[in-house]
Amino acid sequence: MRAKLDAGRAAIAAEESRKAKAAAAADLQSKAAELAEAQALLAQRDRKLEEAQKEQAVLLRKQRELDEAKRELDLTIERRVQDSLVEVRRKAKIEAEDGLKLKVAEKEHQIAAMQRQIEDLKRKAEQGSQQLQGEILELELESTLRMTFPVDCIEPVAKGEFGGDALQRVFSPGAQECGAILWESKRTKNWTDAWLAKLRSDQRAAGAELSVLVSKVLPKGVETFGYVDGVWVTDFAHAVPLAVALRQSLIELAGARVKQAGQATKMELVYHYLTGPKFRHRVEAIVEKFSDMRADLDRERKAMTRLWAKREAQIQVVIETTVGMYGDLQGIAGQALQEIDGLAVPLLESDIDEPNDKAA
Repeated sequence: MRAKLDAGRAAIAAEESRKAKAAAAADLQSKAAELAEAQALLAQRDRKLEEAQKEQAVLLRKQRELDEAKRELDLTIERRVQDSLVEVRRKAKIEAEDGLKLKVAEKEHQIAAMQRQIEDLKRKAEQGSQQLQGEILELELESTLRMTFPVDCIEPVAKGEFGGDALQRVFSPGAQECGAILWESKRTKNWTDAWLAKLRSDQRAAGAELSVLVSKVLPKGVETFGYVDGVWVTDFAHAVPLAVALRQSLIELAGARVKQAGQATKMELVYHYLTGPKFRHRVEAIVEKFSDMRADLDRERKAMTRLWAKREAQIQVVIETTVGMYGDLQGIAGQALQEIDGLAVPLLESDIDEPNDKAA
């Protein structure tokens, strides 16, 4: 029984072992099939991967070729553009230089014209400034005279009349006109003597008894004011005191004339005319013309004197040279040389013999 049981167990164990082996073999066969299928799939995938890699390599090569072609194209385009830019820049530079030259020439012409305008404006400004300063001095002089002598009539002289600046008609306290004073003002750096002659002429034209020149610069010998060639000359600081004195003289002279008016005879009228300003002005005009003629004559005389002196010196040199040459020849030839009238020196010989006679 036991043996049967053991045999049964052994049979069962053998059956189970066979079944297990069979199952294991089936399972192993199944795994092997799966492995073969997996290997086949893997091989297929490897082939596909290799194909894909080959295709990718081809694509990459084509992409690289395209990139290289594109870069070459870009480089070619860039070179052409660069060449075009160089040419355009060259042409633009030439055009710009030509235009710049024209503009520079135009600007230089404008600058030269502006410089000329500036110089003209400076010159006109300087002239205008001097003229303005002179007009200011004229107005200040007129204002000062009006304020100082309210009873007098201060008349500004119009441009082109007389040449003075203001005419002061002097009136006495009784409203009697006593005479006139012609005023002229100068504001320059240098003194000119021609002002005096012109002012005397203007004084005669205006019919004024006196004339006064107010100047910033005074002539030599005048420090404050003075009487120079028939014209009173003063600086601005002493113009009013001088006007007071001259005005008082005119008033006193007019008063004296009024007192003598009832006693005037023809001789007195002639005397007053001869001692009056009109006759003096006429005589001054004649004297000035004679003085001008005398000055011209003196200049001509001086010129002729210089010419005569020059000719005389030349003749003297010729004579001295001739006499020297004659003396040299006489010393060589002795008495064989004939005497020449004009070159002989009898006076000199007599002067030489005279002391010997006295000694004897």
